[in-house]
Amino acid sequence: MEYTSRIDLSDFNLKITALKTAVNSIVKGQDEVLELLLTALLADGHVLLEGVPGVAKTLMAKTLSQLIGVDFKRLQFTPDLMPTDVVGTSILNTQTQEFTFRKGPVFTQFLLVDEINRAPAKTQAALFECMEERQVTFDGKTYALPDFYMVMATQNPIDQEGTYRLPEAQMDRFLMKITVGYPSVESELKILQEYHQGNNLHEVKFDKPVITLDELKQMRSMLTQVVVDDSLMKYLCNIVAATRDSTYTWIGGSPRASIALLQTAKAHAILSGRDFVTPDDIHFLAPYILAHRVTLTAEAELNGMTITQLVKQIIDTTHPLPLP
Repeated sequence: MEYTSRIDLSDFNLKITALKTAVNSIVKGQDEVLELLLTALLADGHVLLEGVPGVAKTLMAKTLSQLIGVDFKRLQFTPDLMPTDVVGTSILNTQTQEFTFRKGPVFTQFLLVDEINRAPAKTQAALFECMEERQVTFDGKTYALPDFYMVMATQNPIDQEGTYRLPEAQMDRFLMKITVGYPSVESELKILQEYHQGNNLHEVKFDKPVITLDELKQMRSMLTQVVVDDSLMKYLCNIVAATRDSTYTWIGGSPRASIALLQTAKAHAILSGRDFVTPDDIHFLAPYILAHRVTLTAEAELNGMTITQLVKQIIDTTHPLPLP
């Protein structure tokens, strides 16, 4: 039996298909990462990308920003970077003898923070207010960030020398954490063929965006129309609560994690052509929403338990129940 959506998704599907096609023409072999990034984009959240150098994390961010037609800035975090290098600083105007605020790189629409764990805690903290309140407070004044504001940060999971672990408060501000792996041999062959033909993928410029900001706002407004059964809401809450009650965890998911899982589940449902959430949406997204928000106990780590294993175990042992 063919399903008919209660929301008209015809234009939405055309735009998303065009967007995926355009991204895939540049970034090869990262289909699941793209699916997750589009989910975060619709859910209006920030993303932490973790992967070794050379797997197209930066290229993915640059390509996506071009295709949605927003301002893009890239900020390289280093150990000597100061908070004022991030948010901005006051400059003395010699003519008026007054200080004026010079805005930093965070004042953009799409911010890529490369190797976020290379900067010390005080510099990382400069992003706290930007990511949560979408504003910057400096010298007693508050400056609003654009309506569309997305932070995409990257970090290398292997080389930890000279890095500063992100605090829990920083990690919690990321909607999801995505691990970017190596492409398949077939995808890597396509990459080599592109470069062999003289096509430098990092220099690609698109003539016009595939999706405008107005269209993206309209897409986001559809989330309020996605149906989520009360039994699934309860199921979602039980999964997050299980991360707090587990004997393997020191810190579990907060209500912010529950909200993130709900919003991304609705976004993923629309991307899948549905106007309702299913348990499969929650199963697929839970590891990306919870893994960076949960801290294992020392004993669990010594026993070889990983956060991914724990989340999978929780999902396998928590079952959606019909409402009484």
